[in-house]
Amino acid sequence: MGYADLHIHTIYSYDGTSSVEAVLKYVAEYTDLDVIAITDHDCITGALKAQDLAPAYGIEVVPGVEVSTSDGHVLALYIEQPVPAGLSLIETALRVGELGGLCIAAHPMAAGTSSLDFKTIHAALEHAEVRRILVGVERFNGGLVYTRRNPWVEAMASALPLAQIGNSDAHVLRMIGQGATYFPGTTAAELRDALERATTEVRKGHGLGGVEVLRDFIPRYLLRKMGWVVHNSGPHAPLRLTRMSQALQNPMLGSAHGAHMR
Repeated sequence: MGYADLHIHTIYSYDGTSSVEAVLKYVAEYTDLDVIAITDHDCITGALKAQDLAPAYGIEVVPGVEVSTSDGHVLALYIEQPVPAGLSLIETALRVGELGGLCIAAHPMAAGTSSLDFKTIHAALEHAEVRRILVGVERFNGGLVYTRRNPWVEAMASALPLAQIGNSDAHVLRMIGQGATYFPGTTAAELRDALERATTEVRKGHGLGGVEVLRDFIPRYLLRKMGWVVHNSGPHAPLRLTRMSQALQNPMLGSAHGAHMR
């Protein structure tokens, strides 16, 4: 049995604070996750890079994107090509299906971010082909600050004929795994089978509260705005603060002068 976190952001998202290499290093050393998905906002570059580098870190990566549909955000997984933003949920799911991928409804009804509502999800599931592609719903999202609706969202999500998913929606390293999905098996292929069969279970983590926002996200986000991100130069190297331009241009090559991170 394994654990997966299928909603993680890197510096290829406008609000991500860690490089692809840093995410892989953190997952390998500080979590019990077997499989992760990199799902940057409307960008697949980081996910493809992570898939290439993952074997060196001993983990499996599902390439994906958090797509901004006209109806709200949806996770497109197991794809290796971008999906255009701005289409409806149904159109997006069909595009993802053409690419051989699957979709998960991200943070439904979440306040403060573009989210699907349950009426839209139900309507999409009336489409026979979409039912084959839209296989999961985020019953727990550890990265949401506004959590008052969580009990109601969990009840609504559990009533859907979809795989029940827990994710972190991590934008900082410490959030990774604070929300995960338990599935039969340990590989990305076995995870896909579990998603399609709806045999997953949710593992709830601590979640992103006000303290974590002030302590972890805001400082990292401000550093990113100043051009500094957390990076890793290789599986046996420490995490360091590095210029974002260097982290983007030189995979597996960190700054020799960066500040050591833990």
